[in-house]
Amino acid sequence: MDVKVVKPLPDYRIYVEIEDGRQGVFDMKPYLDRGVFRELKDVHYFNQVGILFVAVAWPHEQDIAPETLIEEMVPVEAIHDSGNDKSE
Repeated sequence: MDVKVVKPLPDYRIYVEIEDGRQGVFDMKPYLDRGVFRELKDVHYFNQVGILFVAVAWPHEQDIAPETLIEEMVPVEAIHDSGNDKSE
């Protein structure tokens, strides 16, 4: 499963679209204190996120495998649903 679209979002999150149509938001904050990912604390650098082969990646070779993204991302539908006030 390949990543088709990735966009940086505020608060160290990324929006991701997978080839099979799944869309979600992946929170990078838990990774920011781990080894090579520390560099992503620089927001300007964080915003340089892109796709390299099938993974989400940054210029200095930090990357997140599609499997990790799929497992940990919050589906876009869930984000929209949680904002709905059903008590009309």
